[in-house]
Amino acid sequence: TWTPLTFSFSLSLSLIHHGLPLEIGETGIFPCSFIHLKHAHIKNKGQFETVIPMEESVITEMTVTLRDWGTMWKQLYVKNEGELFHRLWHVMTEILELRRQVLVGHLTNDLGKAHLTPHAVFFDIDFSDSDSLSLSLSVCLHPSPSLSLSLSLSLSLCVSLSCSERFFVRLNKQGVPKSPEKTERQCTLFVDLGSSDLRKDVYVVAHIFRIGKNISCVNGIFLQTIRQCSTFIIDVVKHISKPLFTFSKCNKLFVSMFCRCNTESEWYQIHDNIIRKVSSRYSQIGSSTGLAVSLQLLHGNLEQIQKDYMRLFTRNVSITHRLGFSDIIMPGEVRNDLYITLERGEFEKGGKSVARNVEVTVYLLGGDGQVLKGLVCPGSGEPGADEFHSFVLYHSNSPRWSEQIKLAVPPELFRATHLRFEFRHCSTKEKGEKKLFGYSFVPLMQEDGRTLPDGTHEIIVHKCEETANLQDSSRYLKLPFSKASLQPGNNQTMKNSKESFWIISLLCSTKLTQNGDMLDLLKWRTHPERIMDSLTKLKDIDGAEIVKFLQDALDTLFAVLDDSPQRYGLKVFDCLVHIINLLQDSKFQHFKPVMDNYIENHFAGALSYRDLIRVLKWYVDRIIDAEHQEQIQQVLKAAEYLFKYIVQSRMLYAAATAAQAEEEFRCSVHELFKSIHLFLSHQSKGISPLTHTQAVFLRSFPTVCCELLKVFSVREVANLARDTLSSLPANTHAECPLQAVKLQCMAKTVESPLYTNPESRGVLLPVVLHVLHTYLQEQKELVLCANILTSMLSLVHKDPNSVSLLLPNVCCIFFCLLHKDCTLWSILFYEGEFVACLLTLLRQLSDKDYQQLLSRFPNKEELANFLLQLFTVFRILIRPDMFPKDWTVMRLVTNNSWILIFFSLFQVWESYFYLSIIFIIQPCLQLEMFPPSKRKKVLEKYGDMRVMIGCEIFSMWQNLGDYKVNLIPSLIGSFLEVTLVPQPDLRNVLIPVFHDMMDSEERRSGNFKQVEAKLIDKLESLMSEGKGDETYKELFNNILLKKIERETWRESGVSHIATVTRLMERLLDYRDCMKIGEVDGKKIGCTVNLLNFYKTELNKEEMYIRYIHKLYELHLKAQNFTEAAYTLLLYDELLEWTERPLREFLTYPMQSEWQRKECLHLTIIHNFDRGKCWENCIILCRELANQYEAYYDYRNLSKMRASLYDKIMNQQRLEPEFFRIGFYGKKFPFFLRVRGLWRTNTIMSVSESMSLILLFIAICLNKMNIVYSMNYISPKFQIKILLFRAFICIFWL
Repeated sequence: TWTPLTFSFSLSLSLIHHGLPLEIGETGIFPCSFIHLKHAHIKNKGQFETVIPMEESVITEMTVTLRDWGTMWKQLYVKNEGELFHRLWHVMTEILELRRQVLVGHLTNDLGKAHLTPHAVFFDIDFSDSDSLSLSLSVCLHPSPSLSLSLSLSLSLCVSLSCSERFFVRLNKQGVPKSPEKTERQCTLFVDLGSSDLRKDVYVVAHIFRIGKNISCVNGIFLQTIRQCSTFIIDVVKHISKPLFTFSKCNKLFVSMFCRCNTESEWYQIHDNIIRKVSSRYSQIGSSTGLAVSLQLLHGNLEQIQKDYMRLFTRNVSITHRLGFSDIIMPGEVRNDLYITLERGEFEKGGKSVARNVEVTVYLLGGDGQVLKGLVCPGSGEPGADEFHSFVLYHSNSPRWSEQIKLAVPPELFRATHLRFEFRHCSTKEKGEKKLFGYSFVPLMQEDGRTLPDGTHEIIVHKCEETANLQDSSRYLKLPFSKASLQPGNNQTMKNSKESFWIISLLCSTKLTQNGDMLDLLKWRTHPERIMDSLTKLKDIDGAEIVKFLQDALDTLFAVLDDSPQRYGLKVFDCLVHIINLLQDSKFQHFKPVMDNYIENHFAGALSYRDLIRVLKWYVDRIIDAEHQEQIQQVLKAAEYLFKYIVQSRMLYAAATAAQAEEEFRCSVHELFKSIHLFLSHQSKGISPLTHTQAVFLRSFPTVCCELLKVFSVREVANLARDTLSSLPANTHAECPLQAVKLQCMAKTVESPLYTNPESRGVLLPVVLHVLHTYLQEQKELVLCANILTSMLSLVHKDPNSVSLLLPNVCCIFFCLLHKDCTLWSILFYEGEFVACLLTLLRQLSDKDYQQLLSRFPNKEELANFLLQLFTVFRILIRPDMFPKDWTVMRLVTNNSWILIFFSLFQVWESYFYLSIIFIIQPCLQLEMFPPSKRKKVLEKYGDMRVMIGCEIFSMWQNLGDYKVNLIPSLIGSFLEVTLVPQPDLRNVLIPVFHDMMDSEERRSGNFKQVEAKLIDKLESLMSEGKGDETYKELFNNILLKKIERETWRESGVSHIATVTRLMERLLDYRDCMKIGEVDGKKIGCTVNLLNFYKTELNKEEMYIRYIHKLYELHLKAQNFTEAAYTLLLYDELLEWTERPLREFLTYPMQSEWQRKECLHLTIIHNFDRGKCWENCIILCRELANQYEAYYDYRNLSKMRASLYDKIMNQQRLEPEFFRIGFYGKKFPFFLRVRGLWRTNTIMSVSESMSLILLFIAICLNKMNIVYSMNYISPKFQIKILLFRAFICIFWL
């Protein structure tokens, strides 16, 4: 016997207020520090008002984005997507930091937007593609407590890249800067590094020098000398090429150990030995010494870096320039730096037994012999000094220093300035100052005006032991200064030729030149007989030298042209073409504005246009017959700027002469274009040099037309352009480059001012449309054609007055192609440009345009065919996979465009309804799935387009009249899917359509069984996809019941509506209970309720069988094998032992009815066996045995029943307990209202079974948010749970 347990519950129902009321007196619930009042504009005050904050738009955008992403972030946590969760968190943190900086003013509005961009796409540096990449490297020195320099002397640190000048820092004996408060002394920016530099080996090289003092002193002051100490190297390219080295906010920190050369004489190449790892020539200083250096790679020119990284420039960081110019020379860049490297020397012992300790002192002296103050710089980071002292190598008559200094000499001082090098011996044994034993000098400019040439110079060392002898510089300046300048037979100087001093010079100047040919050209009036030779040599001069003196070179060329046009005209023209094409190079393209400024403000050749037109026509007339086209192609490549000079020259002449010779100028230009038309019309076989020449001219032709607009009328230039484009060959070779260039020329023409003018556009439009039509029909150059159409339609958007002129012609191209070849459109619409063109076109067409378009079709069949094809295209464009998932704006613009055409094209009804329904159910229009901010923006800009189309659908459905019946039942499922969209207005509009369908079918056939059957069939599949809700069920029931109140078929209508409503209720219950986390008992109850409904009320055998198998799977999952067998037996009872063929269904193959029933019997027997209901197995075995006997299948018959009887006799089994549970009241869903039996597990006691039942009931009630209490307890396990207007009874059977 079981001992009954007593259960007692004490639960009460009460009302709980969530949150706190705000009306609590003068004090609020939030601290004042947490409240911030924001100024805002309010639009449409009232229920639908819009609040727009009065702040930067980028801040609002960041705030809205963070709110939306915050919701997504929480959802990722719930879904346990850890990687995406952390990635989104990092991005949100960075945006929060950027938002804070924008709020406090550290970032500008544009800069904040620039920082937001990489969150969609992450960028890495690719040094292999771009030659114009401009980079900078930020280097900072940090004192490190774990590293020290154990020296008792002051230090100087010289840091440099292998391609830059030096950065100079003075350190104290602790190894930190002498002036730590001046942080700019510890940080520098290496600028003007190009991608070509970073493809090579680039190293940060640091030399540390020791500033010591000798024993001797003068006037109580110890004399100091500079000695080399140690070096370290950092491989820059090695680190920046790593994937993790990007433009991050954090610097890359390196700690480098010092190295010292084993032999002092090899100090000059210690960095090379370290790089090449020649360890025998250097040794590493102890591990306790080192230097902490941080590197940061910055992208952009100096001006851009100053904007993007303002924090670097708040402390006046020093700028370390590149040795020489950068890959791209910018106009306006001013540099005049002369770099001198003290390379090496060869000196005599000077009568001493040991070698000297040589120190070099460098002075810069002016024309008056006085030292120029503050112009000698050891490197960036330190102010200029009056002199420079080299370091000292101990006892070396052949010292090698390789020390570099910079001389920032103003250009006006170069001619009279010279460098003086004084050589002194530093000894600790002798008293007095360092002893002078010689000197050298170098003038910075030669007598012909050229500066000191770049390269190595061997300088003569002149003997001198007294400083007083150097006071008068005019005495030694008469002497030769280098071995190269010695005259034969100069014996006096040759005496000292054993001692030499070598320096390396490098000039980086935008004002001075070392090129003699350039100077000869600029000073041509000095030697006019050499001008022809100078013009010839111009092409050999380096481009950097030409652009430095661009204005002077152009003035010279036009001065020579004015002086003798017949003699020098062709040569000057070639030089001008060379300079123009030089600016096409990426290194010098930034000088085009300089030339434009010269033409507009400085060019003065009022007569030059005659000679330029004459020589240009001379070249064009010889194009067809020329064997070599290279020079002619260079001329045509420069056509844009040649016409700029021609036009400006003519304007100057007209201003000076009151527009004389106007007709002469017009005739000369027309004659020139006749020659151009002649060579353009020439058609070559295949690809020839002439074809390339034609392509070269077409690339510059649109800009030529723009220049001619300054001197000719718009219509005259348009006629020239039309004739030029029309002169091109109509048919060209398939691989001919002229095809693409021709369309590129038209694309630029359409974008030029010549086309935007209405008067000239009427002249050019027929030519452009004809070419477009031809190329589209042949399916050639589709992308270029799309670009031209885009430009033309964008002009329509800007100028509404041009719609009447352009749209009919463009419509003709689009829709005639669509009418002729839909396959072509299936190709074209996968090009995004054509999609944009069609959208723009549809948005611009008016009702009148549509009527004109439809009137082009001669009969209704062609019109219907055209509209069907058009709807097919529309279906393609609104497919979910047409655009990327996150292109919401593009989808909304597309949908908005379709609305415009829906109101004009509606003559093919069924296609129209299908298209409209596909439009409404698009995922991008389901605003309920959007975050609130995004939903609000879409509603403000576009409104709810689903409602707009829904109203149009209903209106057109009403207009069908008696034709409605032809669309039944094909459109029932589509309309049902639309009404399931959770939009109340849309549902209210379209649910009445079902009443019309019922009424139409009732009139035709006397019933509406088709409507009922289609609704029931479609409802199950749609609701299983998650569509529909309780609100829809109520709306469906209420609206249709109200509609049929006055109909003669009201009773059958009410019955039909009630049936569909009950099915919805059961489907919703089933869908809700099948969610993850629900208890199995609830799922089983819903499934039983639904399959019984399909059998008893709907008589839908197929759906009944489907849910039998779903219930069977649930029982198997819960290991209720007996219940699973009984469930499958329901399907078995529907079958007979016949040979009727059955189709493939669910998991069953195509087979006979006998075979399927046999399969079911065996499965049921197996489940009864697992549930230990062997008696039921024996009954089914007997039925199978009868069938096997009829078919003489004795083998299968022998296997039956014997094992089952054995299990009954020998195996022990426990009887389960049964409980009846009843839920009474409408508060419960349908699947609970039916009284059911609860069978417990055989190993559970009654009390455990009761606990499990109560737990199930508690979970169900909590899911339904029902508060309950138990007030009656029976010792025989009869429990009654009272609820509000409902109760639950549990009986132990």
